Amino acid sequence: MDQPKLERLLRLMKMLTANTTYNVDQLAERLDMSRRTVYRYIDTFREAGFVIKKSGDCIRLDKESPHFKDISQLVHFTEEEAVILKRAIENIDDTNLLKQNLKRKLYSVYDNKTLANTVVRGKNASNVHRLIEAIEAEKQAVLCGYQSAHGGGTRDRRVEPFAFTTNYVQVWCYDPQDGVCKLFKTTRISSVEVTDDDWQFREAHKEGFIDAFRMHGEVHYPVKLEMGLLAYNLLCEEYPQAEKDIRSIGHDLWLLDTQVAGMAGVGRFVVGLLDDIRIIESPELKDYITRYLEKFSHR
Repeated sequence: MDQPKLERLLRLMKMLTANTTYNVDQLAERLDMSRRTVYRYIDTFREAGFVIKKSGDCIRLDKESPHFKDISQLVHFTEEEAVILKRAIENIDDTNLLKQNLKRKLYSVYDNKTLANTVVRGKNASNVHRLIEAIEAEKQAVLCGYQSAHGGGTRDRRVEPFAFTTNYVQVWCYDPQDGVCKLFKTTRISSVEVTDDDWQFREAHKEGFIDAFRMHGEVHYPVKLEMGLLAYNLLCEEYPQAEKDIRSIGHDLWLLDTQVAGMAGVGRFVVGLLDDIRIIESPELKDYITRYLEKFSHR
């Protein structure tokens, strides 16, 4: 399950267990989903063994459902909340006696390996676990047979992995050969070898800018989009990190005022919704879409 779907399921679970009760129309409106999607997700909960209760036209998730207590005891933080807390704790001076206590309490509810088991599936799981091992032991690792997205070639990369993006889709690594921090997609790694060599460039470890469309880079480009209802709903569902940069500007009209690391992510989103989006004060995006459409019109 990809990150947006997982987030929507968790948001729905939260509302179905809140003190306030909701009917399907209210759930759909508050979560910016269709009624059909709400019913489909409720069926997912039911198939997973949760008990669904109805009172009139209101729906609730029974907290006495099988496995619910296990989940409520485990998930005290969302993944992103826990990562932010972890960073804050790591920034505390090592001489502060509270630091280790705070770390123990956080890790008691946020186990990187346990979380990876719930998110990562298939052949990618073993690679993610080896990367977690390298990060926790602060060791260099070899990304064997990494498939480059640009040159199309495959080669081994010796790196210092130090952080993951949401749902372990990519891993931040310092590349000693190029002397920069890079993102590597975990699905493009054939295998991972954890070496005996400790990190040598700890001070250079720094996560870069990732925009709401999951693109990363050094440059920040301002982008403003005027969106209709369809574009607004799809943006919130597929790219929930964009919500903080959206505001209503009229009846069924919203403005996205954000910064992006590149035009590919936002460009693909806009191209699919050209009749429901107006580009405002974003010349780089207009140029990108013009070239994009010209390219495909000659195929």
